[in-house]
Amino acid sequence: MSTSTPITSSRTLSYVALFAALIAALGAVPRIDLALGVPITLQTLGVMLAGCLLGPRRGFLAVALLLVGVALGLPLLSGGRGGLGAFVTPSAGFLVGWLFGAFACGWIMRRFAAARGRTLFAAALAASFIGGIVVVYLFGIAGLSLVAHLPLQKAALASLVFVPGDLVKCVVCALVVQTVARGLPSWRLDRD
Repeated sequence: MSTSTPITSSRTLSYVALFAALIAALGAVPRIDLALGVPITLQTLGVMLAGCLLGPRRGFLAVALLLVGVALGLPLLSGGRGGLGAFVTPSAGFLVGWLFGAFACGWIMRRFAAARGRTLFAAALAASFIGGIVVVYLFGIAGLSLVAHLPLQKAALASLVFVPGDLVKCVVCALVVQTVARGLPSWRLDRD
């Protein structure tokens, strides 16, 4: 018997919408603008949480829902940005990377679904680092290079400014995942 819930279940749709709203709400926290045209925001933390807590497919869908809202013009990105123009800025690669970053976080967490306690913290930390930093940055650096007409190496070096803050977000994500697992023992971290 399969343990996955159909993508159309009301619970799945509720979780996807809830995490899309969480990512949007984290955009309300004031951003730090850099000369690169890529702001420092808390929204990546929401992407990490969506993947780690919802699983790969639902995490991907939560980010996709947010990005569809952005494309339709809703001001869901930090600083109240929205519209198709957000997808042609230097940060566009990072936005696309959010989709695959959430998926990677969820996929890694599924592999460690039975983990509890410290092992769960370590799994969530690894998942958020790989998905929320490595995967997101692969897309983000490529997009920055393309839009800002920078060589990949320079775009990668310019992106290093984001790493310390994103490492803090990884720790926060791991703490939240561990807290959710303790507080809601029935929460399944092996969701798809």
